[in-house]
Amino acid sequence: MSGDLSAASQGTSDGSAAASQSLLARSRATVLAYIALTKPRVIELLLVATIPVMLQADRGHVDIALIAFTLIGGWLGAGSANTLNMVADADIDQKMKRTARRPLARHAVSTRAALIFGIVLWLASFAVLWTAANLLSALLVTATIAFYVGVYTMILKRRTWQNVVWGGAAGCMPTLVGWAAVTGSISWQPIVLFLVIFFWTPPHTWALAMRYKEDYKAAGVPMLPVIATEERVTRQMLVYTWLTVVSSLVLIIGASWIYLAVAVLAGAWFLSRVHKLYRETRAGAEVAPLKVFLQSNEYLAILFCGLAIDAVVNLPTIASYF
Repeated sequence: MSGDLSAASQGTSDGSAAASQSLLARSRATVLAYIALTKPRVIELLLVATIPVMLQADRGHVDIALIAFTLIGGWLGAGSANTLNMVADADIDQKMKRTARRPLARHAVSTRAALIFGIVLWLASFAVLWTAANLLSALLVTATIAFYVGVYTMILKRRTWQNVVWGGAAGCMPTLVGWAAVTGSISWQPIVLFLVIFFWTPPHTWALAMRYKEDYKAAGVPMLPVIATEERVTRQMLVYTWLTVVSSLVLIIGASWIYLAVAVLAGAWFLSRVHKLYRETRAGAEVAPLKVFLQSNEYLAILFCGLAIDAVVNLPTIASYF
């Protein structure tokens, strides 16, 4: 009798443990799904762009608290934009191998829950930036979310190959937000940095689109590599890469020789890679566009790190010698 009771007790204990583990696993999967909605890897651009801009805006000083709160507010805003983007793109995400594992595409989160989550992130972002920085930075993030979701995702993305050209403006906004958070205004430097990222976005995105051309074709998204020859795509990439590098050199006016050296060397390195890709497509050789995509990330990171170091060291600017 006692053995039966012991066995029953053991069975109940094992069942409870299994139920607890199952609940924990489901909870963990749900949390990871909500994190995935924000596209954490895409938000890395926010860190790369915002911190150097804030350091330049307050050249020679480092306000750790303001930087931290601005990054938190910016992260929440970017997470909101990415979540709402997934809500709008759920149908095409299911058709593309690259995006088929996204939370809405595999029904890990409901559309309604994702929509509410995106709105809550926006409200939290606005509150953090308005409280810790100023109203202008909060309004700029709100404008970014509205543009990314309303203009790029819902209008441009499925209608024109220039979707990433004009839609890419949303990814440039951290430069304006960072500067506004420090100064409460906008100056020529963040506008130039805005243009650097604006011109950088097409070659960066088209390199990835070349690799996943069939995915975009299946989803009915008219990315340039879907509707044009590889030679035309790489020629366009080359034009925008030159515009990126030339724009980056304009900042030399308000920076020191540190940024000058970084901008020239990194720009030459990036240009050499895109020129190589263009030559290969013209020759009809097998190309590796993903290498350009990865190098474009490295280029932007190096450029903005140089900008950050230049601001912290705070040597005399080149313009001061004239």
